Amino acid sequence: MADFPRVILHNRKADAVRRFHPWIFSGAIQKVESGVAEGDVVAVYSASGEYLATGHYASGNIAVKILSFQPVESLEQLFVQRFQAAYGLRKQAGLVGNAATTCYRLVNAEGDGLPGLIVDWYNGTAVLQAYSLGMVQQRELIATCLQSIYGNELKAIYDKSATVMPKLSLENAYLLGDRSHSEVQEYGHRFEVNWEEGQKTGLFLDQRENRQLLAKYAAEKRVLNTFCYSGGFSVYAVQSGAALVHSVDSSVKAIAWTEENVALNNPQQVPHEVFARDVFEFLKSCDAEYDLIVLDPPAFAKNLSARHSAVMAYKRLNKMAFDKLRPNGIVFTFSCSQVVTPDLFQGAVMAGAIESGRQIRILNHLTQPADHPVSIYHPEGLYLKGLVLAVE
Repeated sequence: MADFPRVILHNRKADAVRRFHPWIFSGAIQKVESGVAEGDVVAVYSASGEYLATGHYASGNIAVKILSFQPVESLEQLFVQRFQAAYGLRKQAGLVGNAATTCYRLVNAEGDGLPGLIVDWYNGTAVLQAYSLGMVQQRELIATCLQSIYGNELKAIYDKSATVMPKLSLENAYLLGDRSHSEVQEYGHRFEVNWEEGQKTGLFLDQRENRQLLAKYAAEKRVLNTFCYSGGFSVYAVQSGAALVHSVDSSVKAIAWTEENVALNNPQQVPHEVFARDVFEFLKSCDAEYDLIVLDPPAFAKNLSARHSAVMAYKRLNKMAFDKLRPNGIVFTFSCSQVVTPDLFQGAVMAGAIESGRQIRILNHLTQPADHPVSIYHPEGLYLKGLVLAVE
């Protein structure tokens, strides 16, 4: 085993690690060897001297993010194995080499045994975001792993870590190539992706299967897509033959991206109108009644202290949507707030339904797709929750 500095846990604090949870909290640590710095790779031991895990050390509440529960001989070899396993899983899921879907998530942090790292694939460009100093320090190794997997298929690597690590002196930059080709396909739908200026890595890949499901409901419907970002649900709605589509987002840039993407995918010339408005204000004032409404807001709660206000916001948002829905309408409603559990989210939606006074049934429970895997030992990795509702 490689000679990494040691972190010793308090007596009786090793059980969570033995159950393969990938986080060690600072309160569980008895001792850290002198000289250990933020981002270092450390070996974790119990108070009795039992080896437990190897991971990245940090100074915050989550003190160690675990890379391996087995002794590590070579960090480079471990990363290669993790990337190969992640690639193999996407191949099993039918995403690798799929001409109709040329974008997917390659590495999903803890779900792929690489906590603190996201890598998304966009038709020849890999966009990475490192959420820890430990992963920031491994960017060259990450680039090497990507090149070994994709070979000549890899045209560019864009490092967007500065966006999520603002306290570090980083700049978003290309580690390889440039932004020469940014169009992708998803189930045959065309998208122009701006990973340099867009949210996250450019496209919300976690909604792929949910967008495909919406297409089955949207034909001949009056569709409202709120918090539309770059128009993912709008694109699927126009291609499925909706009667009309309205897209709403407070961001002027997002509205421009939506218009661009809808124009790429609207051979039937479905009427499409955009509104650069606050969604709550739009729902409050709009006169239109819709047959299908999509509610896909940003995370209303990023920590536990904001959870209650988030639940109230979900209740209010869904009630407002129910009020704008025609009889026998459909609502696709989502939460991406990790601290809001599926039960809490459904409860908030139910509270909104009660206030609306309408009879509402759940048709589907929705979540993130197979390229956003969740370790069974790390339920915190399940963040995307959704419901498809039939409103009488």
